[in-house]
Amino acid sequence: MTIDVLIPAYRPGKKFARLLAMLEKQTVPVRKIIVINTEKAYWNEAGFSGVRGLEVHHIKKEEFDHGATRNRLMGLSDAEICICMTDDAVPADEHLTENLLKGFEQTGPAGETVIAVYARQLADRDCAPAERFTRSFNYPEESAVKTKADIPRLGIKAYFASNVCCAYRRDLFLKQGGFISRTIFNEDMIFAAGALAAGYGICYEADARVIHSHNYSCMQQLRRNFDLGVSQADHPEVFEGVPSEGEGIRLVKKTAAWLFSTGRLLQIPGLIVKSGFKYAGYRLGKAYRRLPMKAVLWLTMNKNYWRNGK
Repeated sequence: MTIDVLIPAYRPGKKFARLLAMLEKQTVPVRKIIVINTEKAYWNEAGFSGVRGLEVHHIKKEEFDHGATRNRLMGLSDAEICICMTDDAVPADEHLTENLLKGFEQTGPAGETVIAVYARQLADRDCAPAERFTRSFNYPEESAVKTKADIPRLGIKAYFASNVCCAYRRDLFLKQGGFISRTIFNEDMIFAAGALAAGYGICYEADARVIHSHNYSCMQQLRRNFDLGVSQADHPEVFEGVPSEGEGIRLVKKTAAWLFSTGRLLQIPGLIVKSGFKYAGYRLGKAYRRLPMKAVLWLTMNKNYWRNGK
């Protein structure tokens, strides 16, 4: 099967260089690495030259959109399998593409065809302990195929399919209409929800692994969760019946218990404070229509989304 990797990039640096190097080593070769880079001034032409199959297109910052930019990347490819990645997700080994393809061999319990396979995310070496635990909570060691039948049991987790690293059957992706063309966040989950409703399966393949984590500050977490709340408020048809607060509370409780059991008691107050910022951002995002635009622009991580005519 032909495989292209699709990457929206913004100020790509050392992790992106590692990503490109690891893609060249894959046991199942990548045909093309198609990049849409935001702002040509931030592209290191000399540093990224010589990479086999690399194709770069440049856009202005105001042109970027989480859904529309990835749809444009899909349009630049004619591969059977397209792997969406972010520019800071580094394959953990040479078997990423091989294991993502393995996920497409699976089916749901009623024979559902797998339309997308997403990878396990591992914490980087500089990752804080609480964030490291979050990675293991959201990306367990066991693979699974999720279908519409799992929504009552899994809730919002049924729609989880992160574009940090997620492979799609391109023909079925296009048949489904692709990603929503204008969104502040969650284009991957909104697509997954539609795919499950249409009778497809979403596979989590734990053997396909990328190194990807962040050490966000409290304010960064607030702004990220504000955008998450906005996306959920804008798409009640997807998120209204599967609230995410319960899953968030469960994560905080599990993380606190893990910090306690591993003797990291002094980190529990920090976890509680950061969780409060996350929840505040999420609730503010859900209620963004009642906020003045000045407050929205202060809270969001994606100011261009609003300036381009939300």
